[in-house]
Amino acid sequence: MKDVIRFVSKKGLKEFVPYSPQHIDRLEKAGRFPKRVKLGPGRVAWVLSEIEDWIQGIVAKRDAKTAS
Repeated sequence: MKDVIRFVSKKGLKEFVPYSPQHIDRLEKAGRFPKRVKLGPGRVAWVLSEIEDWIQGIVAKRDAKTAS
């Protein structure tokens, strides 16, 4: 069975990431945020599982610093 891939729009990212759209663009350009997927003309989204993994990575870094 194939895994279901779910997309999150730029507007929908607000539910997961408390950053402005401009800051998300900067992070993505710097390679510090998951890359967007072009769905069509003028329409982009992000893969939900990649956003969740990114969030888990931030939490893991925090926990590693706390444990040190």
